[in-house]
Amino acid sequence: MLVIFDDKEAPAYPIDSRVALCALKVPNEPARNSVQRLYRNLLRVIRLRRLISRFRPEIVISFLSVPNVVSLLATRGMRIPVIVSERANPLYDKVKRIWKPLRRFIYPSADALVCQTSAMVEQLRQTIKVSGYAIPNPVELPSSFSPETQKPADPGARTIIGMGRLVPQKGFDLLLEAFSRIAGKHPQWSIKVLGNGPDKERLEAQAESLGLKNRVSFVGAVSDPFPVLHAADLFVFSSRFEGFGNALIEAMACRLPVISFDCPAGPADIIRDGVDGVLVPREDVAALATAMDRLMSDPAERERLARRAPEVLTRFSLKRVLGMWEALFNNVLRARKK
Repeated sequence: MLVIFDDKEAPAYPIDSRVALCALKVPNEPARNSVQRLYRNLLRVIRLRRLISRFRPEIVISFLSVPNVVSLLATRGMRIPVIVSERANPLYDKVKRIWKPLRRFIYPSADALVCQTSAMVEQLRQTIKVSGYAIPNPVELPSSFSPETQKPADPGARTIIGMGRLVPQKGFDLLLEAFSRIAGKHPQWSIKVLGNGPDKERLEAQAESLGLKNRVSFVGAVSDPFPVLHAADLFVFSSRFEGFGNALIEAMACRLPVISFDCPAGPADIIRDGVDGVLVPREDVAALATAMDRLMSDPAERERLARRAPEVLTRFSLKRVLGMWEALFNNVLRARKK
């Protein structure tokens, strides 16, 4: 069973017909005041507890800080194991003030805490005493797509891809600044950014001020980014911080050479520096420009990195990642029986 707070937005991904989708029917939009906010969260706890009491699941798994706290409150005294999962970097996530102390207070009652990287687990365990596990996100390509397919031949143009929400976290301003320093040496290269967000106008203005108006395109969100990634020549991951880096492993799965800031956390767990990609110091625009210049100038090096990049399909395969989750479920259930 999959439980969501509200059902006003359609699910972003198709859901298997064997999975029951239940909505608590509590609005997600911002509350008008603290009283309404408290009422909504109490309603979430009550309705979730009723649902869990009705179906008596073997395990409850929750994702993100607010649903995690709600789930732990809803299951108090029910003797049902609860696994909570944080997906954002705890050093930089914008959890509202009230939720941080609630998280510290109630997370120790969870049977396990899951993050995508060991670094994130350790950061949370410095303030929250709970058993932590690092389980990465998986990557899969559509069944009709193969990273070994020949790239489109276009000797006259080269494309750098950036992908993600247009927000400060993703560092597209740093990517534009780095590209501006070397664009004059590489007139055949351009940047294509996939994604939507509130910073679009600001980034477009920055591109124009840097003289890149005709060299950078913001194409919006793409429902199937894999053909676009596969047709490109280089992927740059410019995030200031991450929870993991799904866009990065998707680009590598599409046989793209990649460059990434070594930001906290995720890229260093994904890229084997010099083997299947390049890591540069976090937010170091000069180092990013140097790495981009080197790979843009060296097709043989790009091809060498690209050959190893699709190994992420094995390293982060769905089978391997689901096996890690299943092992955790078994450990939690065994511990409960003792």
